[in-house]
Amino acid sequence: MDKIALTVENLTKIYSKNKKKQTSERALNNLNFEVKRGEIFGLLGPNGAGKTTFLSILAGTVMKTEGKINVWGFDLDENPRQVRGSIGIVPQEVNLDAFFSPKKLLELQAGLYGVSRSKRITDIILKMVSLEKQSNSYSRSLSGGMKRRLLIAKAMVHQPPILVLDEPTAGVDVELRKNLWENVKELNKVGVTIILTTHYLFEAQEMCDRIAIINKGNLVALDTTQKLLDRIKTKKVFFKVKKIDNISSLKLNGMHFSSDNDNNTIIATYEKDKHKFNDILQVLKKNNLEILDISTDDGNLEDVFVDLTKS
Repeated sequence: MDKIALTVENLTKIYSKNKKKQTSERALNNLNFEVKRGEIFGLLGPNGAGKTTFLSILAGTVMKTEGKINVWGFDLDENPRQVRGSIGIVPQEVNLDAFFSPKKLLELQAGLYGVSRSKRITDIILKMVSLEKQSNSYSRSLSGGMKRRLLIAKAMVHQPPILVLDEPTAGVDVELRKNLWENVKELNKVGVTIILTTHYLFEAQEMCDRIAIINKGNLVALDTTQKLLDRIKTKKVFFKVKKIDNISSLKLNGMHFSSDNDNNTIIATYEKDKHKFNDILQVLKKNNLEILDISTDDGNLEDVFVDLTKS
């Protein structure tokens, strides 16, 4: 257990039927996974997959039906207070008091967690999220990216070893998103374990060491990011040529050729292990096609995600 930050065993949540619901709903179905200490762990899934239910159970706002959760060595049922103290949750919604400064907000949050004044590290946290210059400004005057970083700072006041980020870059522009991820990477470097949910799959692909994908309450994949990407067997190569006459003469067993005549591009689609790149070049050469440019598409996490979560 010394290298495990979070353990989930047989976690199930069933919402009972009531006046509005005629039947009970199984939001989580026998989930089992572990998060290692010091890693960035992605929790992905389509809308309604059960991510919010899981985070709500972790936060203590929803009661699980069955199963066990262990956080930093503490059992959720036996030591709920210690579990709360081991996690900092950054919500998707921006919920800040507009008339408090970042410094006052962090001081107030630390007080709510019972952190004594002598043990508070407000200035250090503000510096970690690059808000030291705005520490005494009204929160309402902060930009969208600054408010997001302030939410991270609020979650860090009690120095939790695990930080949960729920859609942290929703509605954030490209530059601010980049800055936010730099802050997250810095936190991870100093030993903070990160659990991330996001709908921006390219972010998960770029940031996460391992990824769990859930769909309709079930765990459908759990592996390193690279091994998930290795599941993609199909590759596309785009050849921009000087002129396309007719691609019907382009033939190679197991290879599909198509064209984009508007851009003078021939697209070769094939299984990665079935052909060598030189085989395709030879076919184009035999057909006297003059190649101007070449680009490839090996697929990405979105392809894996769609394949695992489609009906």
